[in-house]
Amino acid sequence: MTLTPLPPVAVPADGLSVWPAGTVEGPDGRLSVGGVPLDELAESHGTPLYVLDEAEVRERCRTYRDAFPGAEVHYAAKAFLCRALAHWVEEEGLGLDVCSAGELELAVTTGFPPERILLHGNAKSPEDLRTALRLGVGRIVIDSPAEIARIAAAVAPGERQRVMLRVTPGICAGGHAKIRTGSDDQKFGLSLRDGHAQHAITRVLGQSRLRLTGLHCHLGSQITDVKPYLVAVRRLVGLMARTRDAHGVVLDELDLGGGHGIAYRPGDPALDVTALARRVRAELAESCAGAGLPVPRLLVEPGRAVTGPAGVAVYRVLAVKSTPERFFVAVDGGMSDNPRPALYGVRYAPRLIGRRSAAAPRRATVVGRHCEAGDVLAEEAALPSDVHPGDLLAVPVAGAYHLSMASTYNLVGRPPVVAVAAGTARLLVRRETQADLRARDVGL
Repeated sequence: MTLTPLPPVAVPADGLSVWPAGTVEGPDGRLSVGGVPLDELAESHGTPLYVLDEAEVRERCRTYRDAFPGAEVHYAAKAFLCRALAHWVEEEGLGLDVCSAGELELAVTTGFPPERILLHGNAKSPEDLRTALRLGVGRIVIDSPAEIARIAAAVAPGERQRVMLRVTPGICAGGHAKIRTGSDDQKFGLSLRDGHAQHAITRVLGQSRLRLTGLHCHLGSQITDVKPYLVAVRRLVGLMARTRDAHGVVLDELDLGGGHGIAYRPGDPALDVTALARRVRAELAESCAGAGLPVPRLLVEPGRAVTGPAGVAVYRVLAVKSTPERFFVAVDGGMSDNPRPALYGVRYAPRLIGRRSAAAPRRATVVGRHCEAGDVLAEEAALPSDVHPGDLLAVPVAGAYHLSMASTYNLVGRPPVVAVAAGTARLLVRRETQADLRARDVGL
């Protein structure tokens, strides 16, 4: 569908700072993303609805590509994946990292080159590994000692599978305890401190059907400081030097994962990708020079930082309710399409769209429709005091870890995804219907 963009009007300097760059406010408070009014999308596609700004995704891919020249940038598919997104990422020259046979199959059947894909996972299933080897995935990231022999046994005689080893560097970084993955007390990787990583390197090098290309680490998510990455570089280069000294093998690649923090509300801190790239490259060159090693090829794996700010969730208000302590605004979605506030206490800045209100703002708690007291989408949101049933609310920075973590709790189907670009909109993922849900229930 093609819609006429609305003329922009002045907005507060930071009013749209966490929205896609092409967002404009039109007459009567209507908001457009990618040249398409959100309220018209809500009318034509229903709510809840996810809107993905294609230009924003592509521009963020280019930002990474330009910031890390000579490096491999792999989009982390776990943030959100659909066929169109895989196509955009491939066109912009990025690789892909996946965590399951499902993500891998979707990408490859879309036309994504399998040699530009990495397979991750702390507990890869036999189906994951079979699919990866059948499709010719570029690298498999080994996460535990048990995988070494399993992968080697699955590789066809006469062939060699490129692998990396995920190392836990003993660094605590990330926006919440549940998304810190670089410390020794969690499920991912092989510890640098206790010698498990070095022992695993020895075992991998002893497998004729595996080729160890390098080391991998992922420190966590929502990291807004460069320093943890610099520490990781120093520690992993040290392990690469010990590998050379012990085995005479110089590893070619160093993957620092992702976890690059973004702002969810105006004023929130965010990681400066350009500064990260500059300082990581400098640290890598210095550490390798000190160890007498050639500089390995660098890999990074942004996910949230590519799609998060490109997405907007649109909801319709179903009810409002006041208590002595709170003003509740209930919408037609909730924790089934965005579990992050319940999981990590994430805070958002929802906005009234579709009309302009002259009413004074009021502190509101935006809640979902599900039968859980913890189904809260936004605490202390500044909404007009006259917000009422039928109004539309939009939540920016909704392009990552919303639909990819969604469920069908209370048998509520997952929302559709609509892409917008240059004044046009197209459906990427259709709404999950009650017929879809019933079709899976085959017993009686």
